[in-house]
Amino acid sequence: MNDLTRAALDLRAGPAAARRAAFACMVTLAVALGVGRFAFTPLLPLMLKSGVLDIRQGGWLASANYAGYFIGALSCAALRVDAARVVRCGLGATALLVLAMGIVDGLALWCAVRFVAGIASAWTFVFASQWGLRRLAELGESAWGGLIYTGPGFGIVGTGLFVSVAGGYGATAGWIGFGIVSAVLTALVWRVFAPRDRAAHSTARAAPASKTDDHGAARTSPPSPENESTAAAMARRAHRADAWWLVILYGIPGFGYIITATFLPVIARAALPGSAWPDLFWPMFGVALMAGALTGARLPAHWDNRTLLAACYVLQALGIASGIVWPSAGGFAFGSVLIGLPFTAITLFAMREARRLHGNDAAGLMGYATAAYGLGQIVGPLIAAPIAARTGSFTIALWLAAGALLAGAAGLVAVSLARPR
Repeated sequence: MNDLTRAALDLRAGPAAARRAAFACMVTLAVALGVGRFAFTPLLPLMLKSGVLDIRQGGWLASANYAGYFIGALSCAALRVDAARVVRCGLGATALLVLAMGIVDGLALWCAVRFVAGIASAWTFVFASQWGLRRLAELGESAWGGLIYTGPGFGIVGTGLFVSVAGGYGATAGWIGFGIVSAVLTALVWRVFAPRDRAAHSTARAAPASKTDDHGAARTSPPSPENESTAAAMARRAHRADAWWLVILYGIPGFGYIITATFLPVIARAALPGSAWPDLFWPMFGVALMAGALTGARLPAHWDNRTLLAACYVLQALGIASGIVWPSAGGFAFGSVLIGLPFTAITLFAMREARRLHGNDAAGLMGYATAAYGLGQIVGPLIAAPIAARTGSFTIALWLAAGALLAGAAGLVAVSLARPR
C-alpha cells in the first residue's frame, strides 16, 4: 500500500486513525521515557539498599543516561531517516537495553548501557513526537496530541507501582521484568509505525516545503531571498532568534526537575523513615503528569506557548519548594503533583512552539531543544549527588533547582513581551 492510498483510507477513517496514531505514540513514549529513562528512579533505592551502588555512583549512573539523551537529541538534527524507522529502532533498542541492566553487572557496564539507552530514548522521543504531531495535523485531529504526552506518565505509574508491590524481589528482577514488558508493548504498536514507501518518501522530500500550524493548516513556503523585502528579512531573523530562545530556555526545566525526578524516593525515604508513603510519591507524579498533558492539550491554541511554559516552570518551582519547607507526607504529595502536572505539558508546549516556528521541518529544532533539556539533566545529578553526600541533605540542590525554574519563567515572559506572536 503506497502513501497516497494509506492517506485516503486514513482521511475516511478520521478520528479512528487519529486515535490509533496518538495511542501508538503514547505507548512509544511510555516505553522510551516512562521505562527506558525513569524506571531507574524507583529502582535506585533498591540498588542502594543492596549495596551495589552508593549515592555518588547513583548520580553518575543517572548522568550517564542523561548524557546519552543529550547526544541523541543533538544528533536528531543530522538524521535523514524516515521517522517511523527511527521509532521502531528506538523501541527495540530500549527493550533490549532495559533487559541488559538486569543481566550485566558492574558500574562501568551499567553506565555504558544507560548511556546508549539515553541515545535511544532521545531518538524515539523526538521522532515519535514529529511523526505523531504531523500525523494528527494531516488528519485534522491535533487535539489528540495531549494523549501522546501522557505516555511517560503511564510508564512512571506502572514502574512505580510495580516496584512498590514487588520491590522485595530486588532491582535485578525489576530491570528484567521491565525489559520484557517493554518488548511486549513494542510488539503491540510495531505495525502502526510502518515505514514510508521509498518512492513516496523521495517524492515528498523533493516537493516544495510546506509548513503547518498547530491546527494542521498549510502555511506557504517563504519567498526566495532575492525577492524578499527588508521587512521580510527582518521577520526571518526574528524567527531564528525565537527558535534560539526556545532552545536556551527549554534547557532550564531539564535541570529544574531532574534532581527531584532522580532522587525523589531517596529524599522521601530519608525524611519519612519507616513510612509506606515514599513508594507512592513517584506514581503520584506520574498520574499528575497524565492529567497535565491532557489538560494542556485542551487549552486554547491561540494562547502563547511561551507564556504557558513560564506558568509551568513556576508550578514546578512551587512543587520543589513544597517538599523542602513541608517535609511530610502531605508536602511531598503536594510537591509531586505540582511537579508532575506541568512535566509533559512543558514538552507539549515546547514541541508546539517548534512546529509553529518550523512547521513540518521541526525535527531539527525539536532535537536542539531536547538536547538543551538533556544538558540540564546531565548537570542536575552531578551537582546534587556530591552536595547530598557532603551535607547529608538535598536541600541546597533543590533550592538551586527551584531558583533556576523561576529564572527561566522570567526569561520566557520577557521574550514573549519583547516578541509578541
